[in-house]
Formats: sequence, C-alpha cells, structure tokens
Amino acid sequence: MGDRITGDLAAVALLAEPARRSLYDWAVAQGRAVGREEAAAALGITRALATFHLDRLADAGLLETGYRRLNDRRGPGAGRPARVYWRAERDISITLPERRYELAAHVLAKALERAPRATAGSRDAARSIGREIGSSAAEDRRRSPTRALQGVLRAQGYDPAPPDAAGVVRLRNCPFHALVSEHRQLVCGMNLAMAEGITGAFGERLRLRPELDPQPGFCCVTFAPTTP
Repeated sequence: MGDRITGDLAAVALLAEPARRSLYDWAVAQGRAVGREEAAAALGITRALATFHLDRLADAGLLETGYRRLNDRRGPGAGRPARVYWRAERDISITLPERRYELAAHVLAKALERAPRATAGSRDAARSIGREIGSSAAEDRRRSPTRALQGVLRAQGYDPAPPDAAGVVRLRNCPFHALVSEHRQLVCGMNLAMAEGITGAFGERLRLRPELDPQPGFCCVTFAPTTP
C-alpha cells in the first residue's frame, strides 16, 4: 500500500509543473498516440523540452509509450520509427487517510447483479441522477445544447471528444473504468441510463441521443444525432 501511495504521489506531483501539465492535458486530449515534434509544435516549446517532459510523464506511469512511423514512407530511407506517447490506463487515486471506495463499489455491484429487480432500480436511480446533473446546464441558453452537454460530461469526468464527421460525440474516459472489467453489463447499463437522464433534461432542444457503442479506448456510451 505504501509503495502505491508513494508512486501515485510522485505522479501527481509531476503535474504541478505548469508546462508539464499543459503537455499532459494536450496529449490526452488528442485521443491517439502523439510524437515529440508534434507535441513541441503544439505547445510552442523545443523538441528537447517536450521530450524531457513526455519521458518524465511516461516514467511515472501517466503516459504509455511505443514506436510508430509518423509518415507514409516505407522501405530504405524511411527512417526509424519514432517514439510516441498516449494516455496510460493506470488509475491514480490518493486519499488521506486511506479510503477504499472502489472496494465498496465492487461489493455493491456484486449485490446488484444477484438481484435483477435491484439492477433495474439502479438504472432508474442513475437516470434520475442524470436528469438532476443535466438540468442546470439545460437551463443555460447562452450555449448551444451540444456545447452545454459537452460541458456537463466534462464536469463528470467523461472527457467528451468534439463531434466527429457524422456528428457523433464519443467519450474518451469512463469514470467507472475500474468496475468495467468485472461488471461490464451493470456499469454500461448504468452509464446509459445516466446519459439518458442527462439528455432528457434538455428535451427536444438537444439533437443527440445516447446509445451503447463500445469501442476500444472509449466509454461504452456515445451520443448520436437524432433523426430529423
């Protein structure tokens, strides 16, 4: 336990440096592997400084690394694959004194899975909570419904990506990721119900509907345009 807390504290401490935090936030927001030169250009810093910060973040477990060609050239003269970085799957959590909320969540999830009526009730509760979460944003007419929805999702930790070419909004993070591997059906159902509550708060103004569409690297819930 002590080693985990020490490692998590060290990782979080790295993000206290403004330039490193900006670089981490930018890399995570891309939703893909990024290279050193691209990162340096985006942040307006030297390649050497970008490399230093990226490697520090990788050493702390905040980013994962690999090697990939960043151009379409192949064969002799194409050069060596470049080192790239992307968000790590590692969860970092610090509570002092030590708390075990994740363990409590696993216990409750198992109890719900053994009681079908309770599972249905949990989705009703998630839908109700979602409506409460979305209601204040839905009343704000200064932003478009889509932007207001993205703001709500961002505040809840879902990290929504900008709408793609088809107008679909995907979520780059699942706040309940630690439970998904053992309780996928329960968690995804809860996520969908909460999303339904959030969008329901907007009424017909919001032309997006939540649906299940599990994809690698994304939350199981997406928001697709409604049919006119």
